[in-house]
Amino acid sequence: MLKLTKGEERIMLILWAIEKGFIKDIQAEFPDPKPPYNSVSTIVRVLVKKDIVSYRAYGGSYQYYPLLSKKQYRDMQMDRLLKNYFSDSLSEVLHYFCQQKKVDKAEVNASLLILEAMQKKTKKSGKKKKTKR
Repeated sequence: MLKLTKGEERIMLILWAIEKGFIKDIQAEFPDPKPPYNSVSTIVRVLVKKDIVSYRAYGGSYQYYPLLSKKQYRDMQMDRLLKNYFSDSLSEVLHYFCQQKKVDKAEVNASLLILEAMQKKTKKSGKKKKTKR
């Protein structure tokens, strides 16, 4: 399972936001004080070795871009979170957020609508199609 360090994840967030960039472009997106150019470059090279980032060469410069989408990474992280901290149970996740976070009525209603839509979709896909003879 793919796991990124905090530094790697921060650079990926920047790359997802800017879509592609040279090291100086990535470095420029950090808040002050900005990390050293060489530190950013080292982390980007690690991401290239992990096949998460690739690049295009322009002479002696390299423009980097993500191979892994933000959605793909988010899905992997959510699966890991669900498995490792909530026993693979969505109801435990919902219970956690209701207990630990202040959830207003509008959020609860929106969540219920999503769950109802998912339930209807599951029922529809569960029905077998009748074939004519």
